Amino acid sequence: MKLPLLDLKAQYETIREEIQEAVLRVCSSQRFILGPEVEELEKEVAAHTRARFAIGVSSGTDALLASLMALEIGPGDEVITSAYSFFATAGVIARLGARPVFVDIEPHTFNMDAAAVAERMGPRTRAIMPVHLFGRCMDLDPLLELAETAGVAVVDDAAQSFGATDARGRVAGTVGAAGCFSFYPSKNLGAFGDGGMVITDDEELAGRIRMLRVHGEAPKYHHRLVGGNFRLDSLQAAVLRVKLKHVGKWSEARRENARRYRELLAEAGSAERIVLPQDCPGHVYNQFVIRSPERDRLRSFLAEHGVATEIYYPLPLHLQECFQTLNYRRGDFPRSEEASQNSLALPIYPELTVAQQQYVCAKIQRFCQG
Repeated sequence: MKLPLLDLKAQYETIREEIQEAVLRVCSSQRFILGPEVEELEKEVAAHTRARFAIGVSSGTDALLASLMALEIGPGDEVITSAYSFFATAGVIARLGARPVFVDIEPHTFNMDAAAVAERMGPRTRAIMPVHLFGRCMDLDPLLELAETAGVAVVDDAAQSFGATDARGRVAGTVGAAGCFSFYPSKNLGAFGDGGMVITDDEELAGRIRMLRVHGEAPKYHHRLVGGNFRLDSLQAAVLRVKLKHVGKWSEARRENARRYRELLAEAGSAERIVLPQDCPGHVYNQFVIRSPERDRLRSFLAEHGVATEIYYPLPLHLQECFQTLNYRRGDFPRSEEASQNSLALPIYPELTVAQQQYVCAKIQRFCQG
């Protein structure tokens, strides 16, 4: 059996006619940048997340970048974030001339350790950027209290967690000053290319981000800020409007697949040699990441039997070559380093069948018994 990590063709077949209608609608309008499709998507995302404002941008990376720019983060400032995340989390901080200040992750959630943030706060701290990794919300209450006391902003990197909720039922991205989503095709709400969104309840901040995405202009050709080209395409917005209608049931399917993995792997007795991700209410399982001290051997074994997997992330941010000048060393964040060495993502997409999951778990069982 050949089993991909993600099967977007299977998803497309379920919404083919809706997507084609939406794309033709944009073609007929000949409005390709921003415009009515983006405006409607913004309204729909705001309603879905229960945020006051939603601003469509060109990618999840640019959502983070524009949010920090709107907060006037720049040279000499520090932003505290996780050492274990996709590169963009730290990259946008460095691009603005600010310093990424890393903290380690919790051992079981892959999210940053809130208790460690207080130790890293300093006079130059301007923002905290928590990451809701793999579809699981981080508990932000300790960070919010710390940020309020220090007078710094919290910017949620919710790129992998659209629709996730925390223990209090709050939607990912709505708790801090701004929340940032990615609509990269592999996300649980994915476009047909790059796309992103910022949500916020702060009207002034929303206005600044809207200006920044069009080179800081307001009105046209009059530039109040130095921004960038962070505009969302109408075609991507039209596709996302279709998918947004289905993302709730897709998230439920991901949760069911996660439940089935736990059941099948427990029955197989494989749990003794692998660690499964913690479950919690509101988890949307953008990825299903297991841990094994034999990760690389397990990955090779599964590949030999047609099962695609992925490693998120093989090198934590503090050890990346481009951040050598920050003077971090191996051993500074041991839990992030351990996760980079033993974590492995299994297929979890909504269209995954019971038979396919049984096949994956049977191969894991065989590996563990070998």
